[in-house]
Amino acid sequence: MKKIQSLEIEGNTIEEAIEKALQELKLSRKHVKIQILSEEKKGLFGMAGAKPARVRVSLTETK
Repeated sequence: MKKIQSLEIEGNTIEEAIEKALQELKLSRKHVKIQILSEEKKGLFGMAGAKPARVRVSLTETK
C-alpha cells in the first residue's frame, strides 16, 4: 500500500482544513509542511463558508 505524500483539503477555516488533513494522514503538525492555498471568504453579512479555505499538507523528510 502506497502512503500518501501530500493532501489538499478544504475547511470552513484554515485551522479546520489543517486539522482535517492531519486526521486523514494520522500525523501531527511536526511531521508535515503546511501550505495555505486559499483563505476562506466570508459570505453575506459575515457568514462563514461562502468560499472554503484550502491547504496542502505534505509529509516532511525524516532521517
